[in-house]
Amino acid sequence: MDAKRHRDERGQALSAFVVVVVLALLLVAGLVIDGGRKSAADRRAELTAAAAARSAADATAAQRQAGRRPDTASAVAAAREVLAAEPGVRGSVTVAADGTVRVITSTSVDTLLLSLIGINRLEGHGDASAQLFD
Repeated sequence: MDAKRHRDERGQALSAFVVVVVLALLLVAGLVIDGGRKSAADRRAELTAAAAARSAADATAAQRQAGRRPDTASAVAAAREVLAAEPGVRGSVTVAADGTVRVITSTSVDTLLLSLIGINRLEGHGDASAQLFD
């Protein structure tokens, strides 16, 4: 009877080991898959910020070429238009006293596997600036 009982316990120890290994593999897969999704969100936010800052500079290019001081309101409006055209991306546009327009963006993605451990969303952030005048 003692030998039979010993065999049964061996199977239980192996089952516990398999469960731990499977959970560890799911966690690693979650880090890889959801980490890639976060990287894509960062890239999207960064590209949107760069496009908005570039749009702000482009909106005032004719004024700068003519030697006039650029209209910062039209630069901000152009940048906000780019932000509004990108669904799921939030952002802010500011113009500093030195003529630098700065665009800060953020977006978020839902996780696929990390939600198993309570991480449901990951944030992506971007930041870009352009010089409107000196």
